[in-house]
Amino acid sequence: MEGSSRSAEHVALFRALETSRRGDRLFDDGLASRMLSPRYRAVVAASRIPPVHRWIVRYIDTRYAGGPRASAVVRTRLIDDLVRAAVDGGARQLVLLGAGFDNRAHRIVAPVAFEVDHPATQATKRRRVPAALAARVRFVPVDLAVDALGPALAAAGFDAATPAVVVWEGVTNYLSAEAVDATLRALAALLAPGGRIVFTYVDRAALDGTGGFDGVEEWHDAVRRGGEPWTFGFRPAQLPAYLAERGLRLVEDVSTRDAAARYLAPLGRDEPTAEFYRIAVADAQG
Repeated sequence: MEGSSRSAEHVALFRALETSRRGDRLFDDGLASRMLSPRYRAVVAASRIPPVHRWIVRYIDTRYAGGPRASAVVRTRLIDDLVRAAVDGGARQLVLLGAGFDNRAHRIVAPVAFEVDHPATQATKRRRVPAALAARVRFVPVDLAVDALGPALAAAGFDAATPAVVVWEGVTNYLSAEAVDATLRALAALLAPGGRIVFTYVDRAALDGTGGFDGVEEWHDAVRRGGEPWTFGFRPAQLPAYLAERGLRLVEDVSTRDAAARYLAPLGRDEPTAEFYRIAVADAQG
């Protein structure tokens, strides 16, 4: 990979647009716009005018079928809530695995926060985060496709005996089956009993064409054109057994459409989200 991830910047754009909403936003990510190129920063600046914001959101949701924008913001809110609950429940370490332009380490307070990511994307992010904030995070440059996760985290000070919550958002669908397997096994070995992993994935039926999901081809074509095609997915029915074989217990598995019913519907927001894009929670068994 040369330069930062295009998909990471798009998710940052969606988070910045959500932050610029007035009155009914799902979260406040004040750093999201700093992650963007000048062109996208200009879009976010214009979106602070409500009629312009509505036009931008409609344009994105119409042009990119399948609901990538709203799916990104509802999964962000759901994962935020899951991480806060884990920290309140005793997790003392937060690991953002494949962090991209995720700013959770700055808006959710955890005693120790690690950001693990591809060196190219991480270098871009470190240039864009204010130095005083960056100093609070332990950055761990790792290419999950080829590098071992455990030794890299241990070298950065991760304590395997201390409760931790790991967020692996927007990553598995870009990896190989072997890389996903190796990473989950490494996490299961690293985490103390009760440690939690929150991760996203694409339903395998969306990749092989058997699912009949709305908008999946358009969304997949868009990421393919951006040079980051989807390469991996789980079948939800098989996920509990898959995780159990790796020392993990599935706690929750919902789609971004389910998350939209939880977070958008009460606000009267009817926005397209994906049934095939999912958020799962698994606990380490020790």
